[in-house]
Amino acid sequence: MSIPEWLQAIQTYMKMLQYNHTGTQFFEIRKSRPLSGLMETAREMTRESLPIKCLEAVILGIYLTNGQPSVERFPISFKTHFSGNYFHHVVLGIYCNGRYGSLGMSRRSDLMDKPLTYRTLSDLIFEFEDSYKKYLHSVKKVKIGLYVPHEPHSFQPIEWKQLVLNVSKMMRTEVRKELEKFARDMRMKILKPSSAHSPMKERARGKSLSPRRRQGSPQRRACRRDKSPAVLDKKGDLATLNEVGYQLRI
Repeated sequence: MSIPEWLQAIQTYMKMLQYNHTGTQFFEIRKSRPLSGLMETAREMTRESLPIKCLEAVILGIYLTNGQPSVERFPISFKTHFSGNYFHHVVLGIYCNGRYGSLGMSRRSDLMDKPLTYRTLSDLIFEFEDSYKKYLHSVKKVKIGLYVPHEPHSFQPIEWKQLVLNVSKMMRTEVRKELEKFARDMRMKILKPSSAHSPMKERARGKSLSPRRRQGSPQRRACRRDKSPAVLDKKGDLATLNEVGYQLRI
């Protein structure tokens, strides 16, 4: 079975579960949980076979594609505005063999899965934006996460919003430029999977979390010996991602 056929089979399975219109969420999805915990929830979905919403579909899609290392998965989130209200939606972006697509669930058939045919990430995002316009929704923000590792027992949480674009205040040319730059960065990280999700690398991009050391401090040598415990303590900071409830009502 080819990769596109495999992805289509996964999407067909999700559709068989049906979208959850009951107003009751059957599975608790905490976005800050480690990947291993979310995969356990996905296994529960397959056992219970209950209807799911968009966020559950993303977790289930990751679980069902874990056996395909050539398929890269990453979350794509949308914030839209309609009739004075804001709505949130998320799908699972797919990259394989130079093409982009998506898996997911929605009340609307053109706001979930997309075939693995889009040459660029921006083409995929603009396709979703055009689909939203059919329902008079204006896209305000788009958030792109990092590739999810193919390690179901990983304690690393999913990075949901590595790139945040306020698309309502940007020209399409600007949005395309930002998306393609980000897509190139992600493709380069395929060659370094251990560092692509390294918490220390993310820490280096911002300001240091440690207080600045004064010049001539007698504690300088002691600090060098204490580096290892500091690295271990950093793992606790990974559970600080914001949790957002996703429900698309259109």
